[in-house]
Amino acid sequence: MTAASTQERLAALQKEIVRRNPAQPEFHQAASEVLQSLEPVLTARPELAEAALIERLLEPERQVVFRVSWQDDEGRARVNRGFRVEFNSAPGPYKGGLRFHPSVNLSVVKFLGFEQIFKNALTGLGVGGGKGGSDFDPRGRSDAEVMRFCQAFTTELYRHIGAGTDVPAGDIGVGSREIGFLFGQYRRITNRWEAGVLTGKGTGWGGSQGRTQATGYGNVLFLAEMLRRRGQDLAGRQALVSGSGNVAIYTVEKLHELGARALTVSDSAGYVVDEKGIDLELLKQIKEVERGRVRDYAERRGASAVYVPGGSVWEVPADVALPSATQNELNVADALTLVRGGVQAVSEGANMPVTPEAVRILRDAGVAYGPGKAANAGGVAVSALEMRQNSGRETWPRERVENELASVMRDIHEVCWQTAERYGTPGDYVTGANVAGFERVTEAMLAQGLL
Repeated sequence: MTAASTQERLAALQKEIVRRNPAQPEFHQAASEVLQSLEPVLTARPELAEAALIERLLEPERQVVFRVSWQDDEGRARVNRGFRVEFNSAPGPYKGGLRFHPSVNLSVVKFLGFEQIFKNALTGLGVGGGKGGSDFDPRGRSDAEVMRFCQAFTTELYRHIGAGTDVPAGDIGVGSREIGFLFGQYRRITNRWEAGVLTGKGTGWGGSQGRTQATGYGNVLFLAEMLRRRGQDLAGRQALVSGSGNVAIYTVEKLHELGARALTVSDSAGYVVDEKGIDLELLKQIKEVERGRVRDYAERRGASAVYVPGGSVWEVPADVALPSATQNELNVADALTLVRGGVQAVSEGANMPVTPEAVRILRDAGVAYGPGKAANAGGVAVSALEMRQNSGRETWPRERVENELASVMRDIHEVCWQTAERYGTPGDYVTGANVAGFERVTEAMLAQGLL
């Protein structure tokens, strides 16, 4: 197959994606980002295109959309919509988080699930790709309301999940509290203590030490590997971090541990810049204990911290940037600002937080860019390790989990680097991640006769 015919096939496929999946812009974006990287592998290996493996990857194996009816504290009936998209199970059971947020719809879930296929494959830990969630917003709800919602959600979802079938985890709006409520209802309905059906559990009942920290830690480790390849060190660097949830908090923690200084955190209302570096203990107290806002951090931190309502953390000059909030948070204007400010590397802690146009600007400027499917794979890696522990009814010490995580992130960086070089795009982590993930999944499909 020639490069020209491959380009024509991919262009036609992008149009077909839009036609078959109308009003799903997030999914269109995720699919397009991967397809743009596949020309070299399909030109070199035409048998993959002839077997329609791309078309098979783009169509989920199963999509479940369901009603979630629950009662609030006043006894009023509430109705939300639940989703679970099981994309590909060739490498292993479906694996991917549950997101509870008003923005959740089928397009968002499909975008996240499609990304999850390649991210999970890159870990090499034998898990397929899936994602789920609901448009329910846990913010401002009592524990009792969240519990009733989770129980209603699980009453429908339980029939589609299992340790050897589909293993959800947490995501935005789903932490250890929600996982506990989901697991309790699953156990109540099935009469089984099946620890491996959910990950992100409490450490006293099947959870993994280090799971909370894994995504943030993993992203910083990937960033450090990118800099190392350039003969640089993370120590002494000033870093921008967006968000203030688990990913952002533990990104800050690992940055500080490796000698860098995180200057910013943010939420939906604004951001804080702290010239002395973010005070981690104060941030944890406000966000994890008090469930407060970043403006509270600035008020209690003192003169070194300034709260900026609205705006963007990317306005602050720094050496490296780690977007860790949500998709498409870093746009063209932000990318131009970062380049003017001298940023040397951007590594994604969230799922696709940099818009495609902004990615092009960063790459054209020579900025090292770590795409989320590689850089933020630490969370699912430790989730897969939690599944391994559950299978053996083992408890691993945190030191072992962190060592395993560091090894996985080094391996992911290495396979992305080597794959990019093999296909003539050295240093291009987007091509490396997409092609390496694609090859691993499609090889599993071919080996199992899934044609």
